[in-house]
Amino acid sequence: MEYQKNPMRGIRGAITVDRDSSDEIAQATLLLFETMMKKNHLEPDDITAVFITVTHDLKSAFPARAIRQIEEYRFLPLMCAQEIPIEGTIKRCIRLMMIAFCPNVSHEAIRHVYMREAQNLRRDLKGENNG
Repeated sequence: MEYQKNPMRGIRGAITVDRDSSDEIAQATLLLFETMMKKNHLEPDDITAVFITVTHDLKSAFPARAIRQIEEYRFLPLMCAQEIPIEGTIKRCIRLMMIAFCPNVSHEAIRHVYMREAQNLRRDLKGENNG
């Protein structure tokens, strides 16, 4: 086995919701998080931290709360922030940046996940590298 300089990988994901409600935010966050975990064959202990951003029009709930309520992720470092409100950008969007231990996985092999309207954010990742 060849030595890998840095076994940590950043895994990106994004999803949109139809409206600003705590239930929709929680459900979408969990769907995105679980899909990112599955597509990248990750276990709870593989995750180091998750950074979450929301667009300025989502104010009903902290997306991190939905993840933290799962027992395996109770102590996982999670942080929420607001996206820069650039005019004309996607609405009602939740973005995740997962930092994970992925030994022997190249950057190119990571499966980033863009769901619903957020698929338009990274058209270059459609297909093989987009969950």
